[in-house]
Amino acid sequence: MGKKNGLADPIRLKPFDSENNHLLRVVIETPKGSRNKFAFNSEDHIYELKKVLPAGMTFPYDFGFVPSTKADDGDPVDVLVLMDEPAFAGCVLTCRLIGVIEGEQGNKKKKVRNDRIVGVEKDAHSWADIKTIDDLGKQFCRELEEFFVNYHKLSGEQYRVLGIKGPGQARRLVKSGMR
Repeated sequence: MGKKNGLADPIRLKPFDSENNHLLRVVIETPKGSRNKFAFNSEDHIYELKKVLPAGMTFPYDFGFVPSTKADDGDPVDVLVLMDEPAFAGCVLTCRLIGVIEGEQGNKKKKVRNDRIVGVEKDAHSWADIKTIDDLGKQFCRELEEFFVNYHKLSGEQYRVLGIKGPGQARRLVKSGMR
């Protein structure tokens, strides 16, 4: 079977909603509460298990990517999605951008930017009043930062948070990664 006749290819979707270009489309790879880190393999058009987190550590929120983008680390732009209930791998969500956690990962010799967009699913009731990442509060943001620091530590890499910016910077990041 040829690649065109295989599974759906979520990386080819448009990054912004066709009816409201202020809304971002996000393909979920890893659901909230999962110890398993999944990633979409665009060559084989499948979701693969990439890593199993240790007992007691789970993804705090749904994690996925913006289709038709490429970030500095070579992967699609990453997004952490806040919503009421976990989604599932392959689910496409429509989200409001609220900000970005800017960061870099690597070791002492080689570092690469790996920013994480933060979005709210457009119909999420519990998060309806959140308009910018600042609305989440400093403690909430510190906990998100610590998750990414600890997540990378498991692979022997460092993750350093460079800053937290609002929805304007998040949108610019997505647009700069569009291909």
